[in-house]
Amino acid sequence: MTDLQLRDPVHRVSTKAPVLWVCLALGQAIIGAVVLWLVTGRWNWFSMPWWVWVLYVVVALTYLVLMPMIRYRVHRWESTETAVFIQTGWLTLERRIAPMSRVQTVDFEQGAISRIVGLASVTVTTASAAGPLKIHGLDKDVAQRLVDELTRRTQAEPGDAT
Repeated sequence: MTDLQLRDPVHRVSTKAPVLWVCLALGQAIIGAVVLWLVTGRWNWFSMPWWVWVLYVVVALTYLVLMPMIRYRVHRWESTETAVFIQTGWLTLERRIAPMSRVQTVDFEQGAISRIVGLASVTVTTASAAGPLKIHGLDKDVAQRLVDELTRRTQAEPGDAT
C-alpha cells in the first residue's frame, strides 16, 4: 500500500483551464460590481466615490491575473490502480487521496463555458465526510477516458465502497 502516500500527483490540468477560470472570475467580478452598486444604494454608477471603483478594479484585475496562473501551477491529478490523487487550491493547498475501494460514484460534468472551451470536470464520490474529489479543467477526451477507467476499476473492486 505504499501507493497511498500523500504526494504530488503527476498530471496537470489542461492548458486551457486558465482560460475557463478567467471567464468564470470575470463573471464573478461583474456580479460583484453589481452587488457593490446595489449595496451602496446608489442608482447612479458614477455617484460612488472614485476610489471605491479604483480599489474594486485593482482587486478584480489582480484576482483575474494571479488566480489562474497560481491555480494552474498547483492543480494536479493522478489515477493509479489503487487510488485517485488530487491537489487543488491557489491560496491554500489541498491534497487528497481516494482509495479505489472507497469510490462510490464517478461523474462527468461539462458546464456551458467548459463546453465552449472543450473542458470537463470529473467528480469522484467516496464515503468520506470530506466530500467528493473534483478534478476541474480536464480536456473533454481526457475526462471521458478517466471516467471510463475509474468506472472499470471500481466495478472490479470487491465490496460496496463504504
